[in-house]
Amino acid sequence: MSIDIERTRGGRSTVRDVLFDAERRLNAVGIPSPGADAAWIVSFALGIPRNRLILQDDISDEQRVHIEKLLTQRLSRVPLQHLLGSTGFRRIDLAVGPGVFIPRPETELVAEAAIRDLREQPIGSRIAVDLCAGSGAIAISLGMEVENSRVHAVEFSADAMPWLNRNTKSHEDALSALGSRVVVIQDDAEHVADEGRPLARLAGQVAVVVSNPPYIPDSMIPREVEVRDHEPKMALYGGEDGMNVVRGVLRTAAILLAPGGLLVIEHADVQGSDAGMRGVPGITKAMIADYEIAALTDIPAGTPVYKDVADRIDLNGLPRFTIARRV
Repeated sequence: MSIDIERTRGGRSTVRDVLFDAERRLNAVGIPSPGADAAWIVSFALGIPRNRLILQDDISDEQRVHIEKLLTQRLSRVPLQHLLGSTGFRRIDLAVGPGVFIPRPETELVAEAAIRDLREQPIGSRIAVDLCAGSGAIAISLGMEVENSRVHAVEFSADAMPWLNRNTKSHEDALSALGSRVVVIQDDAEHVADEGRPLARLAGQVAVVVSNPPYIPDSMIPREVEVRDHEPKMALYGGEDGMNVVRGVLRTAAILLAPGGLLVIEHADVQGSDAGMRGVPGITKAMIADYEIAALTDIPAGTPVYKDVADRIDLNGLPRFTIARRV
């Protein structure tokens, strides 16, 4: 891509000029947070923290061209996180890009619920499994915030795996210093605990299973352009009613969890308790052990798998995730 320096200048000779112009253009195409995005793009191109932008006034022609290239992509609705190459999640930074789902702030509450319960477990029993791990946001947060924990991050997508491996590797030393470890497993979240599969040996031993699975019905089109055009379809769509992978996660969690172990699973705000049997809480309450689950656990066939099923709201007061205990 070639950008003429004179064309990018356009009277914008200072950082303040460039920020003002970038915000105006981003706002014109409907970017939800044009001011913040403009500041991120400019600070990234200049190689300085956002909070130091006001101390920087001079800008070179090369920097201006760099900003224009990034801005052009953002104007075409390429996610900001893809341009920056990373995103923040709770206390960690994660590398993200095409092929892996960008973790959202709402999922931080899902991680928080899992972290709180895992902390209460005695050392030696702090075993967790993150199903549909994606970038590793939840799995790495568990390991970083709960000392002496062992977290198994399960992801099936070949496109997401490089990001999961990269993020786990980049936090490896910090995790080790805390006595924690994140083990990456490429396998199907719906069958990873079946006989002969990687997590079969952990049946009945896991304290916490957490998941942010795909839950959008196949026929739905996401409103956000960035989600629709740039997020991996495997991380979004969950079958005709959006619940195919959710049901598989509930089954895997039933096998893995120790009696009384905690399940935490994210869902859309229209898939909460009010949705009845079309929602995650309703499906979780109604799940009955079949003969296969009974053979792999101590749950008698024909009896409920989960108890204490409850829905939790996000910071906007919307139902966001379900928690439950294995009987």
